[in-house]
Amino acid sequence: MDFQKWLTALPRLLVLIPSAASCYYTVKNQMKYSVRKTAALCAAVLIPYSFLGAGLSVALSVQINTIVILSLILFFFLYRRTVTADFPKCLAIYVGVCAVQTFPAQFACSFDAVLHPDSGAAQFSMEAAFFQLGLSCLIAAVFAYPALQQFSLAVDELAFPKIWYITAALSSLFLFLNMLSVPLSYRTLHTGRMFYLFPLMELCALALLIAIYVLFFRVAMMILEHAKLKERSQLIEMQAHQYLILKRHISQTAGERHDFRHSVRLLSSLAKKGDIASIQTYLAEYEEKLPEEIPVNFCSNAALNALFGYYHTVAASARIKTEWRIGLPDPLPLSEPDLAALFGNLIENAIAGCKGQQKGVRYFCLTAEVNNGNTLYIVSTNSFNGQTQKGKTGYRSTKHGGTGIGLASITAIAEKYHGSARAYDNGREFFVDIMLRF
Repeated sequence: MDFQKWLTALPRLLVLIPSAASCYYTVKNQMKYSVRKTAALCAAVLIPYSFLGAGLSVALSVQINTIVILSLILFFFLYRRTVTADFPKCLAIYVGVCAVQTFPAQFACSFDAVLHPDSGAAQFSMEAAFFQLGLSCLIAAVFAYPALQQFSLAVDELAFPKIWYITAALSSLFLFLNMLSVPLSYRTLHTGRMFYLFPLMELCALALLIAIYVLFFRVAMMILEHAKLKERSQLIEMQAHQYLILKRHISQTAGERHDFRHSVRLLSSLAKKGDIASIQTYLAEYEEKLPEEIPVNFCSNAALNALFGYYHTVAASARIKTEWRIGLPDPLPLSEPDLAALFGNLIENAIAGCKGQQKGVRYFCLTAEVNNGNTLYIVSTNSFNGQTQKGKTGYRSTKHGGTGIGLASITAIAEKYHGSARAYDNGREFFVDIMLRF
């Protein structure tokens, strides 16, 4: 085996290591294993693979780029199995990192063209290979802080698959353009002004790609902020609704409380006379004066209690029989906005399913309880008309024919807390089982 060729091929495969690190930056909160265990796993796989791949490239006279491309496809599935993020997010992150890491290869070609003007990309020199590896490590280090501190927030919170697929498509465009623009002969770069234009265009392309990622982050933050403001507005409306119910209840019962002692005296007098019929008549009239809506306390958290109270009123007005057992601890072990979004989507979907039922008794059972001190279990069961729409990714909305955003949001929140969410039905009842860890 030609040792020099092997030593040239090795650093081009070792580029997979800084690339792998970059892939995990933005999913730091969605890793299945600890950072130390994940790093050890990557090192145990990538280092021997790089040495073996470099040897096979020399022994079988296979272009190192061919091995790199096949490696990227293989390692995507391995990456997918080490994180809890869903497929669109994994794809966008992985392709984005691959796109960024093609630029060190292009700059290395320009560097190699200076050292060996009569050569080409197929005869990549050892100096250029180590130059590419160093530049890849530098880029991974530069992007570490913004990825860990900023972009990870978008990955954790943004649950819109279409946005992630669009991002992956844009990254793929830059990836393929860089692959197609690799100079097969460095003489091309020494023609006219190409020697200066090629690295300048690559630098501009890298700046454009970074600008796209920054724009994506800004848009993601705007979407998330809008969603949070909408949730807060809904909670405020629900709290106001609960306040009006409470105020009306106090107003309606003020007279009854004032006259209650007189009622007791009257009932006592009728009881002494043995006039049961008069007692029954009086109690029936008294019952009619009681308010229909009596505030119910579901949990100690004011915001969530307002949410439960609001939807309980909605369910009652739709003649839905409810049986709710909410066992949330005080203080809440999880984020209040996340729980509000989860329960809001869950209850709203269940009530919508019940409203679509034209025959039979409408009912909605909801249970939430903490087990083992660190796990919240939520079980929802509601009647529905038996009509559902399913796609490859699960249930689809019957309202607009698109993806069920409510279920997608529930799943995203469950994954955020290293839990799970499962939706299924038996043709008469719709079930949602949720587990969250804290």
